[in-house]
Amino acid sequence: MFGVVFPNRSFPIDISTFSQIDTFHWILDMNTFVGEAYDQVSEVCIFLLNSFTLPPDKALAVYIQSPGSQFMFVGAVTLARPSAVLSLPWPEPGGQLQLMAPESAPPTAKIGVSVVDLTTLSSLDVVAEKRIERLAMKVGENLFNFMQSFCGVDGNKLVVPMDILDRWFKKFQERAKRDPEYLKGFAL
Repeated sequence: MFGVVFPNRSFPIDISTFSQIDTFHWILDMNTFVGEAYDQVSEVCIFLLNSFTLPPDKALAVYIQSPGSQFMFVGAVTLARPSAVLSLPWPEPGGQLQLMAPESAPPTAKIGVSVVDLTTLSSLDVVAEKRIERLAMKVGENLFNFMQSFCGVDGNKLVVPMDILDRWFKKFQERAKRDPEYLKGFAL
């Protein structure tokens, strides 16, 4: 049906590693995979297997859940896009931890996969829009901090060199080429 790989952390994992909740829902308990270090897993690659026929109007949606938090949509695969590498911006653990009885097992982080209608994906992509907004804010903050280090003051105006944007962009590009992890820090 489907498989997943955690880049730089695992071999391919097939559906048998997931607990099947019902016909259309599967859960991977991250505690059995990485223990409490789930937040160190920052990406997952999900892919459809050749033998699985997903109806053309359906998708496999991927969700993540930190201990005590709600599930959060992170992406999907379809027949038109049979594989995807998805970022895992783990939400902060929720407040349900203190509400548990002492004898019950603590909640763990989970990755959920479910079959959904393609039409629901656009409403689920609010998370992706927030990620893009966060990325834009971090890049803007980086530019502002760079410019601020070269600013002068003329009355109540900040004055910057004319080539400041070119200098910042070149520095930004060079750093991204040298360090592939640099841009990932902006996207989280």
